[in-house]
Amino acid sequence: MAELVAASRTWTDGVRPYFERAPLASFFLGISSGLCFTLIGATLTTRLAQSGIDKKTVTAFTLAFLVYNLKPLWAWVVDGVHLPGSARLGQRVTWMLFAGLLAMAAVANLARVDPGTQLGATITAALLVGLAGATYDIVIDAYRIEILKPYQMGVGSGMTQYGWRIGSVLAGSLALVLAARVGWSSAYLACLVFVLPAMAVALLMGEPERHREPVGRRGLSEIGASIIGPFTEFFRRHGAWLVLAFVLIHKIGDTLGQLVLRLLLDDLGFSNDEIALYDVGVGFWAFWVGVFLGGVLYARLGLRRSVLLSLVLMAVSNASFALLAAAGHSNAGLAGAIGFENIASGIGGVTVVAYFSALCDLRFTAAQYALISSAASVVGRLLNVAVAGDLVDALGWVGFYWITVLVALPGVVLFWWMGRRGLVEESIGTAGVPTGSER
Repeated sequence: MAELVAASRTWTDGVRPYFERAPLASFFLGISSGLCFTLIGATLTTRLAQSGIDKKTVTAFTLAFLVYNLKPLWAWVVDGVHLPGSARLGQRVTWMLFAGLLAMAAVANLARVDPGTQLGATITAALLVGLAGATYDIVIDAYRIEILKPYQMGVGSGMTQYGWRIGSVLAGSLALVLAARVGWSSAYLACLVFVLPAMAVALLMGEPERHREPVGRRGLSEIGASIIGPFTEFFRRHGAWLVLAFVLIHKIGDTLGQLVLRLLLDDLGFSNDEIALYDVGVGFWAFWVGVFLGGVLYARLGLRRSVLLSLVLMAVSNASFALLAAAGHSNAGLAGAIGFENIASGIGGVTVVAYFSALCDLRFTAAQYALISSAASVVGRLLNVAVAGDLVDALGWVGFYWITVLVALPGVVLFWWMGRRGLVEESIGTAGVPTGSER
């Protein structure tokens, strides 16, 4: 069966999508996507600690992140409910504006409360930011997928990750700097500016040309069909259950390895300065290089081959930490292992996300991508440092990291087998199939 995303003829063809309108817009969508997640993450943790909240309570606030895994429960609303103004602006644009305003209101509410004297209200406010942020993510993901043509999926995913990283760093840094000078309330309110890029993109670009309206989504009698329709459509496809299995298992080895990486570096005697230089410094730039390469490889090699290559690279990258553990304290070894792992993760983050995006039916983009992205992260939520630590105690560092390589292999083999059987192509939704004008 022919590759759905055809390989480009030259490497220049692989780079060109980075300068096209839709991938550039994806960068600004990514900036807005990371805001709420950042504000209820490290930023809120710092604020709570400075307000004198005990560590156990601070840790409990991480439950706000669980809201992001529950997105499939209400993502169908974004596909099926028409807001006022949708007839003029379009379904996706009106939802982008509404969800953006919802996120701004939730962040403003979090800015208003005082954790020191209103702990209950702060918990509620954090959960509301998580809910609003997850909803904004649902809309942003759907809009991104629908403005990108199939050959742009890889580059568009890369640009989104660039935007997410930059937006998160800028928002987190701005909040900390301003909090030290004008207080947390003003700092949070200043961060509202990061909600605006996605709203501006929707207004400037308008309704995505590839968006398709669901059929038969009118009236209360259609609510049941609206909820189950996206899922029944997906699971009717040939090989859908195998695709879901791949989504669930493809990052288990990588997740296990990263959970205890800092513990490995500590046991090997690396200083904080060395970790900052190599793990943070080298790793940061290597990841960015990987993201760029991932977009180019997706456009150059096509969907199936680029995803398979990235899965192999991510599996093998954990072997570099087994070699580092065997070699002991080595700055050159650490730089090589960190660089390789982050480049592989950057490539995989782009190609695999592009594949997941291509799985969506354009009538149910929001609901189906919410299901896929939630399933992809659920195993990571279940695994924890204690699980990985027990394995390290039983196997040692070298044995543990070789085990993470083996654990990653089922995902590689499953995707290879799916490709051989034609299931990769057969499971693709309309988002990944070019129309006549897009070929």
